[in-house]
Amino acid sequence: MNYNTERNDIEMREYGRHVQKMVDYALTLDDRKERQKVAASIIQLMGIINPQLRTTADYKQKLWDHLFIISKFQLDVDSPFPIPTTETARIKPADLPYPQKRIKLKHYGKNVESLVKKAIEMEDEDKKAQFTEIIGNFMKMAYKNWSNEEVSNDLVKEDMKTISGGELEISADMNIEAMTRQQNKRYSQNTRSNYSNNNNRNNNRNNNNNRNNNNNRNNNNNNRNNNNNRNNNNNRFNKNS
Repeated sequence: MNYNTERNDIEMREYGRHVQKMVDYALTLDDRKERQKVAASIIQLMGIINPQLRTTADYKQKLWDHLFIISKFQLDVDSPFPIPTTETARIKPADLPYPQKRIKLKHYGKNVESLVKKAIEMEDEDKKAQFTEIIGNFMKMAYKNWSNEEVSNDLVKEDMKTISGGELEISADMNIEAMTRQQNKRYSQNTRSNYSNNNNRNNNRNNNNNRNNNNNRNNNNNNRNNNNNRNNNNNRFNKNS
């Protein structure tokens, strides 16, 4: 038995061992025309095996690059694209810098801090107050989603002072419950709709069960009547005999 551990390594596992064997076979061909023909056939097969590449702009070039990678850059064929090398084929992407800034209240997220900063920079006091009310609405909804409990307005007001460093304040005449009410209304509508759909399914299931039960009773009655008729006919025949 030939175990995978005893076989040659597969350069690109997404194409499987059969494609690796086909590429290895192409490397053994001395006739360049035959080798080119086999390479084109392998490219077509690779496109079928890896169809998600078709959504990319350089779809064909990627397939040819993968072909050369599988052959360990030893396949001598003509390519419609620049032939890659070991240095250019597998370029390691640069590391993305991870933001190191500390968030004061993590359950509100980074976006709330950005919105608060933008509100502080506003010069128009009316717009600042309206923007503060909108941020307070979002903070209450975000807090409720995070804790899954009812949130008091006083808690949101204190958190606003903490995040803004005391520069923004949610006044008593501000309504910070609009988003939460809208979310609750949407949740109630979805729950009511799901409950109605479940009731309809249960009613349909019960109706089907009732139909099946009635059919079974009718069939049993018919069978019983047929058996009685047979027995009566047999009794008459026996008496006549």
